[in-house]
Amino acid sequence: MLDILRSLKSLVKVARTHIDNEIFRLHYTFTVLVLLAFCIVVTTKQYVGDPIDCIHGHDVPSNIINTYCWIHTTFTIPSAFSKKVGKDIPHPGIDATQDESQFRYHKYYQWVCFMLFLQATFFYIPRWLWRMWEGGKIQALMMDLDVGMLGEAEKKQKKKLLVDYIIASWKTHDWYAGRYLICEILAFLNVIGQMFLMNTFFDGEFMNYGLEVIDFINTDPEERIDPMIRIFPRVTKCRFQKYGPSANLETHDALCVMPLNIINEKIYIFLWFWFVILSILTGFVLIFHAVLFACPPVRVYVLSMRFRFAHMENLHTLVRKGSFGDWFLIYMLGQNVDAIIFKELVAEIAKKVTTEPKEGL
Repeated sequence: MLDILRSLKSLVKVARTHIDNEIFRLHYTFTVLVLLAFCIVVTTKQYVGDPIDCIHGHDVPSNIINTYCWIHTTFTIPSAFSKKVGKDIPHPGIDATQDESQFRYHKYYQWVCFMLFLQATFFYIPRWLWRMWEGGKIQALMMDLDVGMLGEAEKKQKKKLLVDYIIASWKTHDWYAGRYLICEILAFLNVIGQMFLMNTFFDGEFMNYGLEVIDFINTDPEERIDPMIRIFPRVTKCRFQKYGPSANLETHDALCVMPLNIINEKIYIFLWFWFVILSILTGFVLIFHAVLFACPPVRVYVLSMRFRFAHMENLHTLVRKGSFGDWFLIYMLGQNVDAIIFKELVAEIAKKVTTEPKEGL
């Protein structure tokens, strides 16, 4: 598993230039990495062996019955989960009923790897969109000012170019900040939407999956029904029909072991908790950004807490004279520029917007 994660790490490299926040990065780094790793695991026999292995009579070759049951789905009987294993039934969800109206068919396992890959793609889309919209702006403005050990003449020239650009474009960065907020909203909608998507994928079982597992752990062992086995059964049934010697229709009942579901149940319990945590964190970030947009004093506080070297008076000036987009650009620059250089930049920008007002300031 560690080898898989190391091989995938190169796909989600964190860039030297930070153009977003830590929670947004969780969507396209950690989450994408985990989903792709899970996608590889469920398709690799090294970890789970054959995905299905069916017990049946000798009239049908094993490879045929296994392939047939994998393609045409297997089933369990929901009412059998409440019966005693070893006394009333041989395995959870398996009994001798022939009433097809009680069968619950399991079709999802053929599509798990494709679904995981699709989910990883969706998680990366907001990042891709923001990179396209951002267009390398922060990286271009940095001009190696993230390196504190610059020559004095070079540092002075680059600081002047950066300050001149910010003053010339003052109050024109609102759409830049707005695009980033759109991408954050898309990331939030994606994680919520994916929970509903998986709920549909598992026939309405996913939304309460984590809560049922917690309840299962806290329930008396004699009374509890394992939700992981109910949703991801380890043993299922399959019916294979063929013509007999006299052209009569023969039905073969097969009992199928599903080792892949031992992995699936762990994957989706992890994803349930992770998606809940990620949606809560992203929701808090969106609320926080709404507060920042509505309350300029909070912007000053955030800058002072994040960049302690900058003088409070200069920060007040920048927020009072600028728009939310200007604050956002300065904040992003502060994440990437050397702390001492950033302090000098803030002082020079504050001085310029105060002493050299122009139309639109």
